[in-house]
Amino acid sequence: MTNKDDLLAKANKPAEDALKLHPFYRGKVEVALKSCVRGIDDFAIWYSPGVAAPCKAIAANKDDVYKYTNKGNFVAVVSDGTRVLGLGDIGPEASMPVMEGKALLFKYLGGVDAFPICVDTKDPEELIKFVKMLQPSFGGINLEDIASPKCFDILDRLREECEIPVWHDDQQGTALVNLAGLINALKIVGKKIGDIKLVMNGAGAANLCTIRLLMAAGIDPEKVILIDSKGTLHKGRDDLKGHRLKWELCQKTNGAGVLDGVEAFKGADAVIALSKPGPGTLKKEWIASMAKDAIVFACANPNPEIWPWEAKEAGAAIVATGRSDFPNQVNNSLGFPALFRGVLDVQARTITDGMCIAAAEELAACAPNGGKDPEKILPTMDMSEVFPRVATATALKAIEEGVARLQLSRDEIFAMAKEKIERSQNLTKVMMDQGFIPAPPK
Repeated sequence: MTNKDDLLAKANKPAEDALKLHPFYRGKVEVALKSCVRGIDDFAIWYSPGVAAPCKAIAANKDDVYKYTNKGNFVAVVSDGTRVLGLGDIGPEASMPVMEGKALLFKYLGGVDAFPICVDTKDPEELIKFVKMLQPSFGGINLEDIASPKCFDILDRLREECEIPVWHDDQQGTALVNLAGLINALKIVGKKIGDIKLVMNGAGAANLCTIRLLMAAGIDPEKVILIDSKGTLHKGRDDLKGHRLKWELCQKTNGAGVLDGVEAFKGADAVIALSKPGPGTLKKEWIASMAKDAIVFACANPNPEIWPWEAKEAGAAIVATGRSDFPNQVNNSLGFPALFRGVLDVQARTITDGMCIAAAEELAACAPNGGKDPEKILPTMDMSEVFPRVATATALKAIEEGVARLQLSRDEIFAMAKEKIERSQNLTKVMMDQGFIPAPPK
């Protein structure tokens, strides 16, 4: 086994590199032209006076905005900076590097033009109003890093009141990729989703939405125990009556009425931890008390709740984290670029649980060796076929469920997704080769 000091050094290196390269590039995305400029005469086509013609066409038929503009490929990445990947409420300015990173992943992995928009308000109603006002310019909205519990009501309201799909990646994206990883992990250990005892360590937005999607996918809620900072969720947690979703889950989960968080781990088949960054949040002795062939997803960022080698030493059969530098990365980046690619290509009006499950099943099917390798339960982001396949599965489900404006065939959807993703990646390569994106300093 690799020396633990080497593993720790490897774990800390991305943060060290980030502090060097962020100021070098001063941002990760920029606006580039999509149409030709053969000479100054073209300005009369793209701007005044020629632009008046498509404006009139859209005024006569609002849906023509998808025909004459790039609205159908624009996504707003909106955050108030109140719950940033393990860092908490650091404000909108400090959240910009995350939102720019999100936009980079959208573009490179999904061919989606995403814009980081960090908003200086913590008021849910103001944020809802702001997002609704963005609709004319965007084909979809990605909410990001918004504190719980307000994020639930914000998402529910916007999904109900908007004409374009609104998605909260910390809720739905995390749920999608967790489900995909769990599908293959259970296949490896020979267990069925409806039979397992599951512990969910952490009861923030990510885990609360994950359990909602897992229930839609067939897990038995009575065999699920959620743990928050005060203990397990159960029917006697009167302090949670003011939290709509948590109180609802108090009634549905933890059928055995387990009160102690440590006790909850005993005999559990799997744990999904999205809680306080570690290591040390999950104890080795808790993992050791789990059932044979235990599954451990320790997905806090920037560091997992327990180091993978420690979980393995405690007896876990399969360990996943949210990091790309360890095996089995369970990370939203495997889901949202492809899902939005499919959503945008059929101009879906919303994103349903059924679409998320279809995307998760296809993502699981993309894993190497049919998802049977305990060190590779999910594909990696460099597997080029993953994103058009997941986009296609998402789009077809949107059509099946009647929420798509466009009716396209499987082959049409796949070809469109593949072309747009490859174009984005080839464009990046050309710009790097030509020096327009300079190489990092040595």
